[in-house]
Amino acid sequence: MSETVANTHWYAIQSYSGHENKVQRLIQLRIEEEPEEGDAQQIRQVLVPTHEVVEIRNGKRVTVTKRLYPGYVLVEMVLNERTQHVINNVQGVIKFVGQGRAPQPLREDEINKILGVEIESEKAAREEIPFHIGQVVEVTQGPFTDFSGTVQEVYPDKGKVKVEVSLFGRPTSVELDYTDLKGY
Repeated sequence: MSETVANTHWYAIQSYSGHENKVQRLIQLRIEEEPEEGDAQQIRQVLVPTHEVVEIRNGKRVTVTKRLYPGYVLVEMVLNERTQHVINNVQGVIKFVGQGRAPQPLREDEINKILGVEIESEKAAREEIPFHIGQVVEVTQGPFTDFSGTVQEVYPDKGKVKVEVSLFGRPTSVELDYTDLKGY
């Protein structure tokens, strides 16, 4: 194994929000253009961590890919003056993340968690329920249509919300699919 490969670490780079994919493409081009030094390139790979969530749009469930860390791009590289200069001069890059002037590499457990989250999200999209406890909601479908109530509990794993509605003047808890609710 080359010494260069052994010295690679993951670094977080702050970029302009909304420009993460552009920064990733530009760094990827630099990686492809970069001459190999020894056995391996000094800038190894670039990544914009994403995950998939299910949202409701026009009453339908839609799977959407969202950035895990908006405004940040991750780069695996050997840190030296040349590689730092190359990355800092990519359009859209603000700076390396770190204390003082020296960029701080991500810890191994941090990067494994990020990479693990990305792999896990490919298997199953996580439901992101847009309601919180105490929020007043209106039921839009089902037997309780047009009833208003207060959210008591949220069950993201089931895609359900427990709502307390007033039924015949008494508070009654009902478990409803979050797609059948509208928030105020």
